[in-house]
Amino acid sequence: MGGRRRHERRNNKKLRSLEAMHGTPIRKEKRGGASPTELMNILLFSMDTLRADRLSCYGHFRATSPHTDRLASQGTLFENFYSPHIPTFPGHTTMMTGRDVYAHQITGQSGTPELSPQIPMLAEILAGQGYFTAAADNLGRWFARGFQLYETYSWDTGTAGEWRKGEAVNRAALHVLEAAASQDRPFFVFLHYWDPHTPYLPPAPFSRMFYEGNERDPHNHSMDAVWAFENFKWYFNEWMPGVTDIEFPKAQYDAEVAYADACIAHIFTRLDELGLTEDTLVVYTSDHGEELDEHGCWFDHHGLYEPNIHIPFILRWPGVIPAGKRVRATAQMADLTPTVLDYAGLLNDRMAFDGRSLRPLIEGDGEAPEYAELHLTENTWMKKRGIRTPEWKLIVSLEPDLHGFPMVELYHIAQDPAEKVNVAQEYPEVVAELRGRMEEHVLRRTQTTGLPDPLPIQPIPLRRIGKMETAVPTEKNLQPNAPPAPSDEKLSEGDFVGYQREEEA
Repeated sequence: MGGRRRHERRNNKKLRSLEAMHGTPIRKEKRGGASPTELMNILLFSMDTLRADRLSCYGHFRATSPHTDRLASQGTLFENFYSPHIPTFPGHTTMMTGRDVYAHQITGQSGTPELSPQIPMLAEILAGQGYFTAAADNLGRWFARGFQLYETYSWDTGTAGEWRKGEAVNRAALHVLEAAASQDRPFFVFLHYWDPHTPYLPPAPFSRMFYEGNERDPHNHSMDAVWAFENFKWYFNEWMPGVTDIEFPKAQYDAEVAYADACIAHIFTRLDELGLTEDTLVVYTSDHGEELDEHGCWFDHHGLYEPNIHIPFILRWPGVIPAGKRVRATAQMADLTPTVLDYAGLLNDRMAFDGRSLRPLIEGDGEAPEYAELHLTENTWMKKRGIRTPEWKLIVSLEPDLHGFPMVELYHIAQDPAEKVNVAQEYPEVVAELRGRMEEHVLRRTQTTGLPDPLPIQPIPLRRIGKMETAVPTEKNLQPNAPPAPSDEKLSEGDFVGYQREEEA
C-alpha cells in the first residue's frame, strides 16, 4: 500500500514536470473511474522468430508459455495478427514506424538501405512528447533512433550445446527498466529477445524439456532431406551435428520458447516490485515466425507461409485493456504503433501510418471491418511477394526459388490452412485476379509514396549459411561424445550465426 502511494506521488511529480516542459501533460483517462492523472508507461517485448502457434495460449499442445499465458489472461490477445514484411529488419521497421515496405523501403537484411529520417520511429515520437525512452536491443542503426538509453548485449557462444541468450538480454533489460523507473517521466522501454531464434540451443534445465529420445539414432532417417539440402546443411552441422530425428530440433524450438518465457517472467516480477504494473501498457509480439518442417524451409524464416507471418500480439493495461479477451479480426504489424500512440493519447490525423489503431477492436465488441487483403513481401533467401485474403493466399517469386518451388503458388487457406496443396493450376482465374490486385497495390503505393518499388532493386542478402566442410551424418559424428562444431559469434547486422553474405561469397 505504501509502495502504491509512493508511485502516485511520483506520478503527480511527473505531471508537474511535464507541464513545465511542454505546457500540456501526457494524461490518459483510465476507464472504470480511475484517476485521470494516471500516466501510461509502455513496455514493448519483441520475441524474435516467435510463431504464434507454439505458445500455449495460441493452442500449442505443449506447455511452452505459462507466463505469457498469464499475460494473455490479464489482457487482450489477437488470434490473427500478421507480420507481412519479413525477415527481422523489415519486420521491426514496420513495428516501430507503422509503415509498410513501400514507405520505409527496408525489405531485408542488406546493409545498403537506411531508413529515411523523414519517417519517425516510435521512440522518436514518444521522446518528443516527453517520454523517457530506453531499449535493450542489439540491432543498432535506425533502430536506436529516439532512445535516450540504448543498451546492447551479447551472449557466450562458446558453451557447447547451450546459449543463454535470454539471460544476457535480461541483464540489459533490468538495467534499462530500473533507469526508466528511477526518473520522473513516463517511459517507453523496448526489450528485444533472441529466443527462439536459430540456433535452438536452450540451456539446462530447458535443454531436454520436450525431448527424451535419441536424436542421433542411426536408424532414424527423418532428417535425410534436411541434410541433403546444400544451402543449409553446413550451418545445421554447426549446432546439431549428427542429428537424425527431425522431432529433436522441433522440440528444441519449443524449449527455447519455454526458456524465453521464463526469462520475461523476471521482467514482470520486477515491474510488480517497482509498483508499475497498473500504470504500464505491456505489448508482446514478434517480428516474424519460423518454419519447422511444414514446407521444406527447415528451421528458418523464409517463405511467405503462415508459420512465418502469423505472430502473437497481446496487450495488457489493468483497468483499460479488457482481461481475457480474444479478438478474431485480422490485424497486422503496421497497426502496432498507431495503437500504442492511441492509448498514450498522442494519435492524431497529421500522423502518417499504413496501419490503424486497434483500440476499437480491443475495447469494443470485437467487430470491425476486416482487412480485405494483406500484402506480403520477403527478401531473405528468396525474393517473393504475396497477397492474403480470408480465403486465398497467392505467392509469386520475383526470381527462381532457392528450393525449386513453383514460381506461382496459390493456397485455398479457407479449406487448406496448412497450405499443403498448391492449386494454382486448378484456379487460374483466382491467380489472375489476385495477381492483378497485388500489382495494383504496388502501383498505388509507389505512386502514393513517390518512391520506387524496393523489392526488385534490393539484393538478396543471404545465399548460403555455415562454413563447415562436412555436414552429412557419418559414423564418426554420430558418436555420443563427438566434439561439437565451432560456432561464430552473431554478427551485428545478421540474422544467423556463421552465415556468409552474398557480397562476401
